[in-house]
Amino acid sequence: MARTRKPEGEITRGTTAPNRLRRVDRWIAATQTGPLRGAARPLVVDLGYGASPVTTVELYTRLRAVHPRVEIVGIEIEPERVAAGQAVAGAYEGLSFRRGGFELPVDRPPALVRAFNVLRQYDEDAAWRAWDGLRSRLAPDGVLVEGTCGEIGRRAVWVALGAEGPRTITFAAHLPTLGAPSDLAERLPKTLIHRNVPGERVHGLLAEFDRCWAVAAPHTAFGPRARWVEAVSLLARTHPVLTRPPYGGRSRWRLGEVTLPWTAVH
Repeated sequence: MARTRKPEGEITRGTTAPNRLRRVDRWIAATQTGPLRGAARPLVVDLGYGASPVTTVELYTRLRAVHPRVEIVGIEIEPERVAAGQAVAGAYEGLSFRRGGFELPVDRPPALVRAFNVLRQYDEDAAWRAWDGLRSRLAPDGVLVEGTCGEIGRRAVWVALGAEGPRTITFAAHLPTLGAPSDLAERLPKTLIHRNVPGERVHGLLAEFDRCWAVAAPHTAFGPRARWVEAVSLLARTHPVLTRPPYGGRSRWRLGEVTLPWTAVH
């Protein structure tokens, strides 16, 4: 009998909650329509969805609004988590769950991989290797969205990568509870979090963002969204903030987002 190959990767804590990933989901639905609409039956992988399949089901619902034939596969290392997903999959056409890891046990290269809160326990070198391995398994125009967020999703940072490497980095926050943009530093990807020190680009970006946030303080009278939009507008004077749709502009900034090219931080 052939031996079953062990999945690549380590079991995560599995923490999850409804709507924890809503910020990255709405960003994917708004900005990654090219890879999704470029195929008749696009495949999307939700890697490491955790102890509950709820965020995979939410991803399915949100992306079906973009492409009615998108297929979602949730992948987890732990068999009990896979069983929990399979128990609900029957209610959704095009949704399935299977055991696996970074090797992505699917029948064709995915148009998109969402990997959230998966690499927090890895060191920087291992995170870079995971990025490289996942990128190599994408469809030719596919995208990997890898990031991390807080327990209920109020603060998040994610990176979009293509076959060529990292493309963009996005910072997102629940603005009424944000003290300063640098509060998002704790959610930096593992490839950056230890580089948030003086002399590094990511540190300089966050320091300047905090300065812009302070200058924009008078706009607080019009609400936290107004202050954020003004701070991002000021940041765009010194850093390459993406200011045009689908990645930028006031409509996205009002959601508590800002997206920059990867070269702005590394």
